[in-house]
Amino acid sequence: MKNIIHRIRLSIALFIALGTIFMLRLAGSGGTSLPGKLAMIISPNILTVLSAKYRIVMVTGTNGKTTTARMIEQVLKENRIAHVANKSGANLLSGLATVLISDVGMNARPRSQTALLEVDEAAFRLSSKYMKPAVLVVTNFFRDQLDRFGELYSTLNAVREGISRLPDTTLVLNADDSLCASLGKDVPNPVIYYGMNELQLPDEGASSDNHDASYCMVCKAKYVYRFRTYGHLGHFECPECGYSRPEALIQVDKIFSLSGEFSKVLFNTQSGAFTAQINLPGLYNIYNALAAVSFAELLGFSHEKTIHALSRFESGFGRMESISLGEKNIQVILIKNPTGFNQVINFLLTVENPAVISLSINDQLADGTDISWLWDVHFEALAEIQNKVTRFFVSGIRAEDMAVRLKYAGVFTDQITLEKDYGTMLDKALEMLEAGQTLYILPTYTAMLDIRKILKKRYHLKNIWQ
Repeated sequence: MKNIIHRIRLSIALFIALGTIFMLRLAGSGGTSLPGKLAMIISPNILTVLSAKYRIVMVTGTNGKTTTARMIEQVLKENRIAHVANKSGANLLSGLATVLISDVGMNARPRSQTALLEVDEAAFRLSSKYMKPAVLVVTNFFRDQLDRFGELYSTLNAVREGISRLPDTTLVLNADDSLCASLGKDVPNPVIYYGMNELQLPDEGASSDNHDASYCMVCKAKYVYRFRTYGHLGHFECPECGYSRPEALIQVDKIFSLSGEFSKVLFNTQSGAFTAQINLPGLYNIYNALAAVSFAELLGFSHEKTIHALSRFESGFGRMESISLGEKNIQVILIKNPTGFNQVINFLLTVENPAVISLSINDQLADGTDISWLWDVHFEALAEIQNKVTRFFVSGIRAEDMAVRLKYAGVFTDQITLEKDYGTMLDKALEMLEAGQTLYILPTYTAMLDIRKILKKRYHLKNIWQ
């Protein structure tokens, strides 16, 4: 009798959720979270039931989740693996439920064999109660929205607790992150580490910004580094207890080029070395590519198809998303914490042509209501290149705070324009661009959603769930 009731509730949940998805998307809304939330109220075990029908691949961590998931998705496409993915970035439980429901339909039979799910690091512990992934990729841990996540080690320990429920899950971990690497210590899980070999970094590398994890998590002594990329990432070692970077099976041995459009690197894997071009700029995106290559190696995919995937994948909406307007260009780059923002600034330092930069800062719950982290970002580097920046626009709820921060960083006040209306900001900024130049929009999360709605309507972009 109990099983019959569960089946009835599941059918009702699927009917209501699928109807909600249809109506919301007909109305032009995303329909990426509410349907799943309704379904989980009606059928609390729906995630457990549906996820058991898939090979689950999860991606979590502070920075790079969406981009890493997009790279892995392209790897799956190149190898003709039918899959479903939460492309919209709705990565809480309700979003995970919605994407699986959209794939199974009313008969609860999946159209895909694999589900690639980006999972919010704060939601991963809860997701592990319902879902048993075959593979878990963890990108990194950085200080993020303290008002939402709490202290950095609280987030790490929450992920660790989730992993403790998943002894059969293969872990793909960043060896260069002392926090992330620790998840592979003393666990029964199969573990694959990835990282950078000791190599010559371009000018944007080896920064000393925002050292979130300076002290050994085992004995609290200060780490020493033989080699460092940025933040606390690198070849760390504790001089007291000996905790150190684990050996990485998947490494980058050389960076041939790191331009404003792409990077070209040499990967070294257990199955051999190969050179690939990554269809995004930035040192941090090389780490995302390392995670995707590690996944491809785990599944035994050919180097040729992995190379194709890295050169062809499309960035997620708002994550280095480029919009071509004939001779002009817009690039939207989500920012959310000091380390990520500093890496975006390092990328901007590599841009050769004059540009317009717009910084859109909100303080809603999804952005983090505490914006004091802006003072930990190295905006002084932007002041050094302001002769190449036609104008700095500031917008969003906390536009005034952003303007003050730029002023204290040394940006001339006559170079700063405050414009809270996103549509007007876009009009003014695009008017200032000349042929071959780019408007770089750097928004927090909710600002990015609002700006992208305008861009989608103007330039007929894909919906965020596509």
